[in-house]
Amino acid sequence: MRTRLPVALAVALAAALLPAATAWAQDPGRWALAQADRVPLEYYQGLTHSPGRSLFFVGVFQGAYATDDGLREAARNPQVLPPDVGALGFNHIGDPTYDAGEGGRLLLPLECYTPGAPNGGNTCGRGAIGVADPATLSWRYLVPLDPADIHKAMWAEVSPDGSLLWTSAGADLIAYATADISPPAASAGGFIHPVRRIAGAAPPSGITGGAFWHGRLYLAGQGTGLGRRLQIWSVDLSGRSPRRLEVELPVAAESEGLDVIDARGGLLHWLLSPFAPGAQAPTFGTGHSELLTFVPRTESQLRLTVTPAHPAGGRPVTLTARVTIAYAGRRRAVEGARVQAGSAVARTDPRGTVRLRVTPRAAGSVLVTATKQQLVTGRFTVRTAGRRGIAQG
Repeated sequence: MRTRLPVALAVALAAALLPAATAWAQDPGRWALAQADRVPLEYYQGLTHSPGRSLFFVGVFQGAYATDDGLREAARNPQVLPPDVGALGFNHIGDPTYDAGEGGRLLLPLECYTPGAPNGGNTCGRGAIGVADPATLSWRYLVPLDPADIHKAMWAEVSPDGSLLWTSAGADLIAYATADISPPAASAGGFIHPVRRIAGAAPPSGITGGAFWHGRLYLAGQGTGLGRRLQIWSVDLSGRSPRRLEVELPVAAESEGLDVIDARGGLLHWLLSPFAPGAQAPTFGTGHSELLTFVPRTESQLRLTVTPAHPAGGRPVTLTARVTIAYAGRRRAVEGARVQAGSAVARTDPRGTVRLRVTPRAAGSVLVTATKQQLVTGRFTVRTAGRRGIAQG
């Protein structure tokens, strides 16, 4: 969440890039890592998306950036906060959210933050919600929040029905009516107040970003013990079921924003900065942020098909393999999967396909495997001498 000076040189990708069979020590196993993308360091504090599948990032302090779902940048505004907002002390944007109001708008949680200053760097002791145009990333207006309710706004997430803007104040989750975030409220110059508060609902890891999925509010954060392991918790805001741990990463990085969108080969997206606690070297290297993408563990099986499935043995043949995965009710091609047949190894293209040149033994078989991150390995046995290929997984 906070900008720190860079630490030691990068180490090789480690714990987050383990083979699918390896489980993280404390992770509950609900989600599987499907994709890890390097993104610019400017994409730092958080992310959200629009119904049109544009992705929006903010950081390091106050920039705003838009990409398509392939992470190709479409727009940028490194100084989205105008001078009059800076004059109020607001200089830092947290994890943003998208709201359909006013034809579409980015809601930007604001705080005053000066590294090393008293009060944890919170120099003004108040928060606000800024509103920006998602098409141009230009500033619209600001609505201040009463400091009696909240001392800084570090993240925000609009409820699935669009009526509430959730954030946190200390250990409490609080929600503002999105209708109260409006040009008249900005012109009035007064404060808006929460319309809902759930005392003590914030997870022990704290909160750096949030997103809704299947009726639960997912909250990313970073604990104080166990090497400050990164965690995602989910909260049932109705109170009918307990808070639960969803993901834990024993990696050296800093937790930032969270989003849920069917993109990048998964659903749950977690933005990490390369500034690890203490003197640890960041797991994913320096000079960039890392966007991790997860699928539900129950939908993490890779499916591998290979043609020809029963080639003649004893002579070279080109095998065409295709790797797919099914989650959220639809099957998708998997790009970047590692496919191996004997000593031949290659990675799949955007269509999920790859070609491998092998020489099967006469009347024998070749086991072809597909792996990627923590996804369950796909297998296909190519049978020679007229035997049919058998897909496994």
